[in-house]
Amino acid sequence: MTRARSFLNLISRTWFLSIIQNEFRTGKIDLDSTMKLLEKLQMPFDFAHVKHVFKKTVDKRKAHTINIEDFRAIYRTIVYRPEFHELFRAYSPNCKILADTELIEFLRKEQYETEACGTTALEIILKYEPIEEVRKRRQMSFEGFIRFMSSEDCSVFKNEHRTIYQDMNHPLCDYFISSSHNTYLISDQLIGPSHLWGYTSALLKGCRCLEIDCWDGSNNEPVVYHGHTLTSKISFYSVIQVIDKYAFVASDYPVVLSLENHCSPKQQEVMADYLESILGDKLLTSTIGDTVVTQLPSPEELKFKILVKNKKVGTIEEGMLRRELDSHGETGEVSEFENLSDEDETDEKAALYSKSSSSKRKSEHKPSAPPRKKAKMKKKKIAIALSDLVIYTKSEKFVSFEHSLASQNCYENNSIGEVRARQFVKHSAKEFVSHTSRFITRIYPKGTRANSSNYNPQEFWNVGCQMVALNFQTPGVQMELQNGKFLDNGGCGYILKPEFLRNRNSTFTPHNVGRYSKPMSLSIRLISGHQLPPSNLSKTNKADPLVQIEIYGVPEDQAKKKSSVVKSNALSPRWDEIFSFTVQVPELALIRFCVEDEISLVANEFLGQYTLPLLSLSKGYRNVPLLSKDGGNLEPASLFVHVWYY
Repeated sequence: MTRARSFLNLISRTWFLSIIQNEFRTGKIDLDSTMKLLEKLQMPFDFAHVKHVFKKTVDKRKAHTINIEDFRAIYRTIVYRPEFHELFRAYSPNCKILADTELIEFLRKEQYETEACGTTALEIILKYEPIEEVRKRRQMSFEGFIRFMSSEDCSVFKNEHRTIYQDMNHPLCDYFISSSHNTYLISDQLIGPSHLWGYTSALLKGCRCLEIDCWDGSNNEPVVYHGHTLTSKISFYSVIQVIDKYAFVASDYPVVLSLENHCSPKQQEVMADYLESILGDKLLTSTIGDTVVTQLPSPEELKFKILVKNKKVGTIEEGMLRRELDSHGETGEVSEFENLSDEDETDEKAALYSKSSSSKRKSEHKPSAPPRKKAKMKKKKIAIALSDLVIYTKSEKFVSFEHSLASQNCYENNSIGEVRARQFVKHSAKEFVSHTSRFITRIYPKGTRANSSNYNPQEFWNVGCQMVALNFQTPGVQMELQNGKFLDNGGCGYILKPEFLRNRNSTFTPHNVGRYSKPMSLSIRLISGHQLPPSNLSKTNKADPLVQIEIYGVPEDQAKKKSSVVKSNALSPRWDEIFSFTVQVPELALIRFCVEDEISLVANEFLGQYTLPLLSLSKGYRNVPLLSKDGGNLEPASLFVHVWYY
């Protein structure tokens, strides 16, 4: 061994001992002290895995404590990952240290960071190298390399996409907008509780379009709940207070309040009063610039503003003139189909409480038919005070694509139920894309989803629908796609649609992408897993993990590939398997890594997943952080992959 290597060994060992030796003054430590000491070394550990490795160590000698050498062995078992060591040795001539120049070479060659230079290397060394003597020499030890490779800087999600990088000056209709359905519910649609936490948690997740179902309450106080059901009620006043408090915590960009308004004009006035008095300057009450609106404003122009989406009497210009007068007690009328609220399909909401809904479905097979042939028109009274708070988001009944093209204003938007929308995707996709390039379109789940289940949002993003509203309270693949898509652009809740979904002359359809295809060849080498959650069936830290890699996008791009099963190893399973995909429309695609435990030949149990936009993938050796079913971080559970695409 060269003198340099032995010196480095000594430095590394001295550093390690300096952190831990105090704990071993009495000779030995137990499991609790072992966990505390591992935390001091600033590496995340999973208790189940530490407990198992600790138990294996003490079982050999029938004791309950370990000595300093045992601790070192446990640390190395969990932290010194062979796949990291192989990489480190490839760039470290003495296998002990990386000079800054060697780190730069690694970043350029393996991580495709072509801009990497001395400054980059130094920043990484200062951030991740724990041994002071090594840090001072502008070098990186294996300890530092492990910490770097496990960090967010080596995440599979592109660092530059963690901040807002897209142009935020397009009209609102040019963006996908993170949207929630029945935001007040925190479980099912029939007897579950309504809760303010529904609004708080949605806003903290970056949701920008919230739904508020408003009904007349006692003492002239409007309430929020799922009408005609046994869901509990919360006051409209408290909902607006919570929105005021949390609206701009996760994002500066505008929040849209989608009012499902069943209140009498008298209580609508109360609503208007609360909106103005609680939200104050945050509430948008006039146009930005010109009162004659020919184009929607941009998210940038509407920063820190809250918009009301509701039925409106007359035009924006008329409303603005009226606001200068006292409209207290005044009402106006809007025409709408009988028995229908803004969520406009009889089979959607009414199906919860009406037996006759099935007969009304037949009209949906006509691609762009009006909602129902013989629906009676009725007049609905709207308080002028509330109507005039609607500026750029006027709810307009959807009749047909032809009707919208001929007579809809740019500030009028439609809500279409998933069943009808799915028919349009199938039979009139080109017209649907043309419609969403002009008008904000909101999709919502059908009413028969009494358990608050969700539809697949991808099929509606594929045709450019801006507000694809999901039940945020219901975990599952659908919400994982939602959360994965909106990780992009700094998690601000607005994502610029691809050009072919913004262009009014586009001929793009998801079923026939034609000239809009920009094929991307993607190769993922699944290398290993690290501290995966143990199986629910395991009394120790075991699982039989396998990984599914899935692509969601236009129908042609949908794909799913599965790894082999690694038996009885959740701590450090190794796969070394390559998966290749060709994606025709990468701009719309999401990639999902899902780790499962093979329970039997026919059943798997979910262990963790991570979903992100395909174009947010970083090239090179990357860690994939795993999330639980409800979106919580499962740190330190992760996958280690190599990503390449062109």
